[in-house]
Amino acid sequence: MGVAPNAPPFTPDVMTMTYRKAYQLYSSRNFPPLAGQLPILKSMGYDAIEPWLPAYEADPAQFRRQLDDAGLGCYGFHMPLAGLVGEPQRFIEIAQILGATYLIPPYVTAEEREPNAAYWRGLGEKLARGAELAAAHGLVVAWHNHDFEFVPLPDGSRPIDHIFDAGGPGVKFEIDCGWIVRAGADPAAELKKFADRIVIIQTKDTAPLGTEEDDGWTATGDGIIDWAALVPLFRQTKADHIVTEHDNPGDWQAFARRSIDHLKALGL
Repeated sequence: MGVAPNAPPFTPDVMTMTYRKAYQLYSSRNFPPLAGQLPILKSMGYDAIEPWLPAYEADPAQFRRQLDDAGLGCYGFHMPLAGLVGEPQRFIEIAQILGATYLIPPYVTAEEREPNAAYWRGLGEKLARGAELAAAHGLVVAWHNHDFEFVPLPDGSRPIDHIFDAGGPGVKFEIDCGWIVRAGADPAAELKKFADRIVIIQTKDTAPLGTEEDDGWTATGDGIIDWAALVPLFRQTKADHIVTEHDNPGDWQAFARRSIDHLKALGL
């Protein structure tokens, strides 16, 4: 498990645990330099960050030093699916440098997607092959959802179900509750269905649908998701940390602070 230097072993009591909290660095990509954000996040109470590819790609070792200097860990990172398929050893080595456990492919483009079960089962099989390679190094592959995985295909089945059916038990899940709501699905139902597969929870919140400010996203607790109702379901999953994220905040610090404060107020 990726932890900050000299951190004690993490042994959660799932019924009462206070989750470790990470910040998805993609949220503040428009407010460089990223390194300058790290001590601010630490001062807010974050334990770690979850980076996306441009944050660490050029020099993973330097990025790790920046995290260490700020007293932050890296539990997992977003990476391209193509990297898991074509360059698995490269990203395994990056995980080892960053001290991360979770390799998280988060997306396939609209141009890549096909409206049939075979395509999505094939994606799950790719994840399974990557997960097998990662497991040999004590690492875990987890898929991160957007909205499209919960939109039924022409035959009525759902991509998300095909991904995990074909991926098998070795492929885990970083569940993004905000995107599930955007898809018109119910995060409570998905938390229950995939409880044994969920290892990370993203508490992305959405403003009322149709809101244009900040692309319709908002800080955790300021939107339409009833987080208090979801807390008992969080505790039934295998999640060991929570990640805050916003796709396009006008004020990243306000978002980051309001989100972690709300999680703390919920006893998380």
